[in-house]
Amino acid sequence: MAKLSPILKQATPVVAARGEGVQLFDEGDRRYLDFTAGIGVTSTGHSHQKVVEAAQRQIANLVHGQYTTVRHRPLLDLVDRLGTVLPAGLDSLFFANSGSEAAEAAIRLARQATGRPNIVVFHGGFHGRTVAAASMTTSGTKFRAGFSPLMAGVVISPFPDAPHFGWPQEQATEFALRQLDYTLQTQSAPADTAAFLVEPVLGEGGYVPADKAFLDGLRERADRHGILLIIDEVQTGFGRTGEFWGHDHFGSRPDIIMTAKGLASGFPLSAIAASEALMSKAWPGSQGGTYGANAVACAAALATLDVIEEEGLVKNAAERGAELRSALEQVASKHEAITDVRGLGLMLGNEFRNPDGEPDGATAAAAQQEAARRGLLLLTCGAWGQVVRFIPALVVDSAAIDEAAGLWAQSVEAVLG
Repeated sequence: MAKLSPILKQATPVVAARGEGVQLFDEGDRRYLDFTAGIGVTSTGHSHQKVVEAAQRQIANLVHGQYTTVRHRPLLDLVDRLGTVLPAGLDSLFFANSGSEAAEAAIRLARQATGRPNIVVFHGGFHGRTVAAASMTTSGTKFRAGFSPLMAGVVISPFPDAPHFGWPQEQATEFALRQLDYTLQTQSAPADTAAFLVEPVLGEGGYVPADKAFLDGLRERADRHGILLIIDEVQTGFGRTGEFWGHDHFGSRPDIIMTAKGLASGFPLSAIAASEALMSKAWPGSQGGTYGANAVACAAALATLDVIEEEGLVKNAAERGAELRSALEQVASKHEAITDVRGLGLMLGNEFRNPDGEPDGATAAAAQQEAARRGLLLLTCGAWGQVVRFIPALVVDSAAIDEAAGLWAQSVEAVLG
């Protein structure tokens, strides 16, 4: 009798049977509030009618048209539509299936376009589990341990993680930029550096936002040295942070952007975007893939963009995110073990530390598991698993926010007393 790999550990015990918006129902029809959204994937909620209908129509006509063999209308329409939301000047797209593939495509393009070997990444970043993507991931050793040697040419520099350092944000940013200059002086000469790769908010690294000064500093150094700036919007993109792109909070200007997760409301689809001039520097044959730009996934992505626009979901993420943050801060104010509530929009984390100030993954996990028992599904993140994160679908309303906050307060009280 076949079984799933024993290494696949589920974060909750739920066997999902159906979903509606921010709700999941198990096989016994017990209702759960899903504040995981498939790790930020179901941006328009579970089974949004418009997305479902678009996928059903497409399935009836063409399930898959391999896009280096033939093209299809959902692909062509999606390219046009993404042109209305992509950062200015990024007008050329390559599609794949996952965030890891987007990361691999982005660094391949950067290396081929610049003729330089090295990629500078930032401590705490997560970019995927494939060999190259894992080589650039430093949010936890579990993503990169046990299958060395990893890809060469990756250099790690500090991220301005003020909670980790225990410093004011300004000091953390000054340190990170000073160390980046040191990195370029001692480990990767600018003439050897193809790109900086950064998340505007650390995802698996603990839901720590960057800041304008840091991203401005990356942009200035990139321009000065002919280095490309790649912004990983896999988790932060498509309205998650209360702006369409996470880097919009900081006024940054990427050369390459990566997107996936919320792009197609649960259908596998990812992309990188760059200027046509930059994308044309990729070597012939370097971009492709059997399932990239699947017709059904592209149709779902088009419907997702419609829903985001028609239902004002970017604004909703900002407004509901503010409500959720306020509620989480009220809970944290009653418990010294929760030392920080942080994030942007509907991407919020609660950090747990013990009385000695050390990261407390055990208590975070206990609170997350207690919440699941009470009907609220959450996930943890951070290097020690010390952060419990809230990432509901962008369609979440105030009533669901209030219910989730109440369940969270009960769960934390049950664990901490």
